[in-house]
Amino acid sequence: MKIISLFSVVRGYNIPVIILAQYLAAIFILSTDLRALDVLLDFNLFVIVFASAITIASGYIINSFYDSKKDLINKPNKTMLDRLVSQKTKLQVYFGLNFLVFLMAMIVSWRATLFFSSYIFLIWFYSHKIKKYPIVGNIMAALLAVLPFFGILLYYFKIDGLLENVRNEKYYVIFAHASFLFLLILIREMIKDLENIKGDMAQNYRTLPVILGESFSKKVITFLIICSIFPVYILIEIYDVGYMDIYFYVSFIVLIFFIMKLWKSNSKENYLLLHNIIKFIIVAGVFSIILIKPSVLIHGREVLAI
Repeated sequence: MKIISLFSVVRGYNIPVIILAQYLAAIFILSTDLRALDVLLDFNLFVIVFASAITIASGYIINSFYDSKKDLINKPNKTMLDRLVSQKTKLQVYFGLNFLVFLMAMIVSWRATLFFSSYIFLIWFYSHKIKKYPIVGNIMAALLAVLPFFGILLYYFKIDGLLENVRNEKYYVIFAHASFLFLLILIREMIKDLENIKGDMAQNYRTLPVILGESFSKKVITFLIICSIFPVYILIEIYDVGYMDIYFYVSFIVLIFFIMKLWKSNSKENYLLLHNIIKFIIVAGVFSIILIKPSVLIHGREVLAI
């Protein structure tokens, strides 16, 4: 039962999606001159992806450690399951996982070691201090969620070929994708604030709905959805994302209905539904990366052009 509890704490159901997203980004955006199998067999890439997954798991643990009282109000059923693992055990697993990440990063390079050391610190700093502050906490949570993709980007970045990096279109593509993902995650974080407003008020978390009200939060969320048009325009009109443009068009149709539902929502159940809609769009986006160039699964893009 404690294993199930620990699985719940680290949100083991989310981590496979993150791993898949990193590999799909590597295959269909950053390594299109290679076969998919060659990317999957890259040992250093495997270490980075695995280290990212462990870092995220440890982040969920330290977040659960600091939020145990608030979650008891907002998520009583899940929290009772999570509490089968003691706070002491959570800390022991947290430090053990982070030490493992540090060792794995050293295998790859000093840049990987620096990246993951910084990532671990930022997750702790967010959970311990920043999370309680409005806007800043939401923005930092969204940034931490997209950082694993920049870990992959850093692996492919040629430190001795800066001019080549500047000219390389694939880096701009990954930034545009990351920007859209960042906005979706930021929207999800703000929906979570609306969903958890009762527990946040009880624990004196100064979130946006607590300070300025639900209506103002809805205005900010609507503004963020409008902002998401810009990275999508860049991806569809300036760069070639293949059939993935279908995903973006469908997403915006869903987001229009999302806005309509948002302004009619006033209960935890309504906000939970909106939260799940955003999660669905994010997960669908992960699988839709394949639509950029399905043929890369068999051959690299440059091979097909010969």
